[in-house]
Amino acid sequence: MPARHPLGLPEHLAAVDRCLVMGVLNVTPDSFSDGGLWTDRETAIAHGIAMAEQGADLVDVGGESTRPGAQRISTQTELDRVVPVIEALVAAGVVVSIDTMRAAVAVAAVEAGAAVVNDVSGGLSEPAILGAVAGLGVPYVAMHWRGYGDRMHDNAVYDDVVVDVCAELASRARDAVAAGIDPRSVVLDPGLGFAKNADHNWALLHRLDALLDLGHPVLVGASRKRFLGSLLAVDGEPRAIEQRDKATDAVSALAAAAGAWCVRVHDVRGTRDAVEVAAAWTKGDGP
Repeated sequence: MPARHPLGLPEHLAAVDRCLVMGVLNVTPDSFSDGGLWTDRETAIAHGIAMAEQGADLVDVGGESTRPGAQRISTQTELDRVVPVIEALVAAGVVVSIDTMRAAVAVAAVEAGAAVVNDVSGGLSEPAILGAVAGLGVPYVAMHWRGYGDRMHDNAVYDDVVVDVCAELASRARDAVAAGIDPRSVVLDPGLGFAKNADHNWALLHRLDALLDLGHPVLVGASRKRFLGSLLAVDGEPRAIEQRDKATDAVSALAAAAGAWCVRVHDVRGTRDAVEVAAAWTKGDGP
């Protein structure tokens, strides 16, 4: 089994003996679940602080939507969206991760106080991000990725999704280490919903042990995603996005019990309860 936490995590989080909770803060107009809700800077900052108060161990700030069909934005637009929010959250005592595929944004975010770089492309979008993160000394999350949002579904073809995703993530980890990132700082994410259909997502969750066997902490991001809506469909109508939080909490509890390092969610309070239950269940005792 990999270490409980990646190297470089803030000390108070590295001491936590349970799965961590990462709250999602998309300061974008077009993200699939909360796009447009937090584009106002002060509202975004208040929401980030509220998530921390509700139990988020980290708040993941993203300035570029990666939903299916999303179009890319400029580096400057991304910087303008995320840096002021990160600075304000860090000043308020919130631990922040930056959700970006760009080296320049990763560097600026860490300089603003971000403690983790979360790259949904695993270094494939902009390989320079790997060398940049190597010089920052923070954990690096590499997600399984096969292309940008406008064409990801064309790439949802696998011989065996668990074997293929594990092989591709192992390659991402090797490239990160070759670029100078300490292997103990690398976190892997199976990329649920990214170039994957519902069956692919469930297969990966069912075999979380195979991902853990790669030797790195694992981040699971299932929150409110389409495969949960499809599972809970009534008469062929998927469950509405805002009504998928209880299903997300269930995934969080199961992922935590299976050994996930962290779960990335929109509904922080419910998932924090879920991972606390999973921790007590796994250890056989309470706090």
